[in-house]
Amino acid sequence: MLDLVEAFGIAAGEIISLVGAGGKTTLMYNLAKELTRQHSYVITTTTTKIRRPNSTESPHVLLLSPEERIPSSLSKALENYRHITLAANSLPGGKLKGLKPETINELRQLLPDVPIIIEADGAAQKSLKAPADWEPVIPETTSLMIPVVGLDVLGKELMEGHVFRAELVANLLKIPLGEIITQEHIASLLTHPFGIIKGSPAGARIIPFFNKVELLSDLNQAKSLAEKVLASHHPRIKQIILGNARSSHPVATIINTL
Repeated sequence: MLDLVEAFGIAAGEIISLVGAGGKTTLMYNLAKELTRQHSYVITTTTTKIRRPNSTESPHVLLLSPEERIPSSLSKALENYRHITLAANSLPGGKLKGLKPETINELRQLLPDVPIIIEADGAAQKSLKAPADWEPVIPETTSLMIPVVGLDVLGKELMEGHVFRAELVANLLKIPLGEIITQEHIASLLTHPFGIIKGSPAGARIIPFFNKVELLSDLNQAKSLAEKVLASHHPRIKQIILGNARSSHPVATIINTL
């Protein structure tokens, strides 16, 4: 059975930006765990805001001091912990403020072989979203972009209770608020130039992750959605991973372009 690192084809030195909704944080930390088990160093971070991880998610949090873009203690922390979460500073309410994209670009120069996993989008714990004008915040050095969708949103009403920035989704898809969310809606939002993958760097691979498949009555629903996305012939989406980011076996299957 494939693990996440193998399914996404993650290599040394990847810059991985997670966007969308429905499991980005869980996916980020579980990718990091797999990489450390494979004897890799790894940095997790954000370009927006994330809640401060607990010790089972990340063994160490390192904050940048006002005087240092890249802290001098970074290399030692990686040696000691192998996986660290890097942030600019703490915010009220237990959240961490993320790094600027240019800081991540500098990290790439300093640590060319260390994978960096970035939560580059916020979604208020919803399973689907459309990005605002300033979102997502993706470093130009991103080599792999993973758009995440929580499939528990299928069959729900397009309302703010289920979808983050529901009105933006309605405007992009030209459907009314309250419409029942279908496979076609998700496929369109994923491939829309101003949808979930907006702003992806030209050189980045795009591999969507359809999460929470265990909440569907039939895995064929997820497979059908993946096939609809691939049938749109988006030039940079050639495969889609279906799974459950919380599971000990997080990859259910991979759907490839025929």
